[in-house]
Amino acid sequence: MATITEPKAPDAKFEPYVSPGTKLKEFTPRALILGSIFGILFGGVTVYVGLRAGLTVSASIPIAVLSISILRAFGRATILENNIVQTTGNAGQSVASGVIFTLPALIFLGFQLEVARIFLLSLVGGLIGVFFMISLRRQLIVKEHGTLTYPEGTACADVLIAGDRGGSFAGRVFWGLGLGALYTFFQNENLLAAWPSTPTWDIKQYAGASIRANTTSEYMGVGYIIGPRVAGVLLAGGVFSWLVLMPAIHFFGAGMTTPIYPGTVPISQMLPTDLWRTYVRPMGAGAVACAGLITLLKTMPTIVSALRTSMKQLGGEKGERSNLRTEDDLPLSVTVGGSVLLIIMMWGFLTFKPVPGAQTSLFANIVASIFVVIFGFLFVTVSSRITGLIGSSANPVSGMTIATLMATSAIFLALGWTAPAFGALVLTIGGVVCIASSNAGDTSQDLKTGYLIGATPKWQQAALLIGVTISTFAVGYTLTGMNKGLEEFRPLVKQVDLGHLPPGVTIEETNGQRAFARDRFSYRDAQGQTVTLPGRDYYVLNSINSSEIASGKYLYNPKSGQIEVQWIQGIGSEKAPAPQAQLMSTVINGILTRKLPWGLVMLGVFLVIVVELLGIRSLAFAVGAYISIGTTLAIFAGGAVRWLVDSAAKRAGETPAESEVSPGSLFASGLIAAGGIMGLAGIGVKLIFGADKPNPLDISSGLPAMGFGPIALNVVAVIAFLVLAWSLYYYARKPLESVEHVAARK
Repeated sequence: MATITEPKAPDAKFEPYVSPGTKLKEFTPRALILGSIFGILFGGVTVYVGLRAGLTVSASIPIAVLSISILRAFGRATILENNIVQTTGNAGQSVASGVIFTLPALIFLGFQLEVARIFLLSLVGGLIGVFFMISLRRQLIVKEHGTLTYPEGTACADVLIAGDRGGSFAGRVFWGLGLGALYTFFQNENLLAAWPSTPTWDIKQYAGASIRANTTSEYMGVGYIIGPRVAGVLLAGGVFSWLVLMPAIHFFGAGMTTPIYPGTVPISQMLPTDLWRTYVRPMGAGAVACAGLITLLKTMPTIVSALRTSMKQLGGEKGERSNLRTEDDLPLSVTVGGSVLLIIMMWGFLTFKPVPGAQTSLFANIVASIFVVIFGFLFVTVSSRITGLIGSSANPVSGMTIATLMATSAIFLALGWTAPAFGALVLTIGGVVCIASSNAGDTSQDLKTGYLIGATPKWQQAALLIGVTISTFAVGYTLTGMNKGLEEFRPLVKQVDLGHLPPGVTIEETNGQRAFARDRFSYRDAQGQTVTLPGRDYYVLNSINSSEIASGKYLYNPKSGQIEVQWIQGIGSEKAPAPQAQLMSTVINGILTRKLPWGLVMLGVFLVIVVELLGIRSLAFAVGAYISIGTTLAIFAGGAVRWLVDSAAKRAGETPAESEVSPGSLFASGLIAAGGIMGLAGIGVKLIFGADKPNPLDISSGLPAMGFGPIALNVVAVIAFLVLAWSLYYYARKPLESVEHVAARK
C-alpha cells in the first residue's frame, strides 16, 4: 500500500498526488449519488450502533474502499471522484454521532422526538460545522501541514492512492458484509430469531446477578476495532454493575418490605434487569458525567492551546489568495451568508414550532441562537485542531458538549429560567454545538485527505454540504423508527389521583389534547396473549425523578382512576440505552431542577474518582457500568479476537496491524455495517407488521417441538457467535493483496 511521507517542517514545499495543474473528473453525478447512498446507510448504521453500544466508529475508510471497487465496476474512476464519494458519505456518520449523543435526551427530559426537529437541528449543526471549518482550512490544513497529521485523513488518502494504483481492499469488507448479514438474518429477534439474540444466565445462587451477551455482529466488529484494552475496561464496568453492585443491592435490600427510592416496588420483587434499570443506571449516569468532565479537564490545556493558536492565525491572515485549483475554497459570502441564514432558521423554528409543551419566549430563543454561534465557533475551532493532533476517535466532543450544557444551564439558572421548557432549550443549544463539533472534526479529516491527494477544496466542501443535508433524513427517521420499533407496553396497575398528582408527575398533552395520540395499542399479557386497547381512552402521564412513580411514561385510564399500562420508550431501554444522551439529561436536570437520586449519582461520581486514581480510563469504565453487560461482554469478544490476532502476528515475527486499513479492521467494518443494516431491516419489519404483533418471520416458536429447549438454544447462540468470531480471526490473519501483486497479475 502506498504511504504518504509528511514533510519535516511546516514550511516545506508539498506536492499532492494529483498536481494542481492536472484536471480530472471530480464532482460528478455518480460520485454524489453513490456518496449520498453511503451517507444514508452509514448514517443509519451509526445511529443504530451508537444508541445500542454507546460507541461509534469512523466510516471514511470503509466508504473509500467500497467506492474504489464499485466505481471501478462502472468504468474507470479517478481518485478525485472516489474522494468525493467518501467525503459525501462520511458526512452521514459524523452528523449521526453528534445527534445520538444529545437529541435523544429529549425523551429523558419528558418530551417527544419529532422527525422534523431532528432534521432541522441536525441540518443546522452539520452545516454550521462545515461552514465554520471552511474558514479554518487554510490555517489548519495547509499552513500546519507538517504539524497537524490528521491520522484518519492521512490513512484514507493512503487507501485512495493505493486504489488508484490498482490495489483493492473491498473484498475483505464485502466478506464481512456478507457473513455478517447472513448471521444477523438468523440471529436478530426481529428477523428469523433462530436462536436467542441475548443468551442469558440469571444466577439463582447469586441473587441479583446476571450474565448475558447480545451476540450481534456489530458488537463483534466494534470490539475488534477498539481493541482489547478499551473493550476490557468496558467489560470491567459491566462486571462491576452486574456481578458486584446488583447482587449487593439485592443482598442488603431483599429483606425490605417497602420500596427504596428511586424504586417503586420492593427489591425482593425485582429481576436483574429491574435492578439495573432502577439503581444502576442513575449511578452510571453520574459516573459517565464525572468521567466526561474529567476527560474535558485533562484535555483543557490542549483545547486552550488549540483555540489560542487558531485565533492568532485567523487574526494574522491578510487575505492570502491563490489561483491554484487546490486552493480554491467556497467564497466567504457563501460560508458567512449560509451561517447567518442557518441561525435565523433555528431561531424561527424555536419560536414558531417549539418542542411540544416547551414554548419559550422570543428573547430566550434569541439568547439560544447567540449561544449556538459563540459555543459553536469556539468548539468547532477546538475540534478541528484537536483531531489533527490526536485523531477523531479521541476527540472529546462529549466533554465539549458537557461544558456547553453546564455553562448554558448555569446562566439559565441565574436568570431564573428553570422550567422544563428551558431544559429542552438548553439541550437544543448543546445538540447543535455537539453536531457542529463532531462534523467539524470529520470535515477536517476529509479536507486533509483532499489536500494530500490534490482535490479541489470547493468541490469537497460542496460535497460535504450535500452529504450533511441528505443524511439528516436517514438520521431522523432511524432515530424515531428505533424509538417506536423497540418500544414496549406492559400491564401495570397503580392507583393515582389525577387531581393530586405525585411530585414529578405531569399529564402530557398533544396539540392541547390529553388523550393518547394513537387510535390503539397492544401488549402481551402473562399468558402471552395479545391485548389491544383503544388509545384515545387513555391519558399519558410523564414521571421524572418522582419518589412514588418510576421515571417514564404511563397510560392512565380516567374511567378506572388508575394507571393500567407502562409505556417503555425504545430509546432508553436495555436494547438502546443511549448512555451519552442520558448523561446530557442528567447534567441539565442536575443544574436546572436539582432533582436527581443524588445518592446513586454521587456513588457513580466517586466510583470514577477511584478508577482514575487506579490509572484506568474512567470514561470507558463508566460507559461499561451504565450499559448492559449484554453489550459489553459481546464487545469484549471482539476485543479478544483482536488480541488473538495480534498475538499470532507477534509469534510469526510480524508487526501487529493496528492500521484502520488492516485486514481485520476492514472485515470488522463489514460486520458493523451488516449488523446495523440488517438490524434496521428487522425494525422495519416490526413497524410494517406492527410493533405489538408477532414477528411473521420468527421461527423460534417451532424450535421447542424439535427438542430445542431454552438451554439448548442458548448453547446454539454461543456456538454461532464463536463461529462468527473464528471467521473474523481467519480473515484478520489472511493478508490483503498488495498493489504489486495486482500489477503483476495484470
